[in-house]
Amino acid sequence: MSDVPVEPLPQPLFQKIDCLALPVPDLDAGVAFYASLGHELKWRAPGSAAFSLPNSNAELIVMTDRPVRETDITVHSVEEAVRRFEAAGGRVVEGPFDIAIGRCAVVADPFDNLLVLLDNSKGFLATDADGNVTGLA
Repeated sequence: MSDVPVEPLPQPLFQKIDCLALPVPDLDAGVAFYASLGHELKWRAPGSAAFSLPNSNAELIVMTDRPVRETDITVHSVEEAVRRFEAAGGRVVEGPFDIAIGRCAVVADPFDNLLVLLDNSKGFLATDADGNVTGLA
């Protein structure tokens, strides 16, 4: 055994995958397609809709309001995550900015992989019996 002290690892920055978001040209067509694959519609709002993924609380989101595929990753605090990400050598592409459920930022790692970081500092989406977003819970 070495007498060299071992530095403890920092808390992991990424908490969980929040969603895989896919652009679609028509929301109704996107909803119909993914529903036909057996995915249950979880919520729907103007420009986007989310489906449940089995064995996970992550969502598959189809959207007409953003033209890019993205992976959203939940963090405890977007501001803190951005500071840590930049300190490690990543860069901020956009944000931080407000979203319905909290704060968000788009970052790129040193290899130009884009990641969307978000927190739930304002809460979670509330829906009615038909899955329409009605506010925050």
